[in-house]
Amino acid sequence: MRPLAAIEARLEALAVQPATTTDAAPELLALGEEVLEHWVAARGLEPTRDTREGFRLLALHRQGCTDEPSFNACRETCRELVYHYNLVTLEPQHPETVQRLRMMALVANHLFLFVAGKLQVRELGDFCCASRPLREAAPPDPA
Repeated sequence: MRPLAAIEARLEALAVQPATTTDAAPELLALGEEVLEHWVAARGLEPTRDTREGFRLLALHRQGCTDEPSFNACRETCRELVYHYNLVTLEPQHPETVQRLRMMALVANHLFLFVAGKLQVRELGDFCCASRPLREAAPPDPA
């Protein structure tokens, strides 16, 4: 497992020099898996080799959610990474392939940022869009 800093550097390199061939899709998916491996390992678990719906990324996400419901905040990010992977690999000649690879890189980076942040602040993801501070600051309902 590569250090998080190496994963971050690779994602940054892909942002500077966006992928233009479908060869990047498996790498981006693998980077997402590596990010989740860090989360699972930080929780004292051995990262699974299983798949869920055909993808290890989804199995790692499921494993990472065990006893940690706030980790579900990145569920859709994982599914979106898989979605773009499927678009790229199932229709490699599609006119939108380069854009789909860019989206894949952005989504992989988003997953990295969430997990890296969660490794630092475990409560990250407990409340969507920081809604808790807004609710706590709201005046009581006059009714």
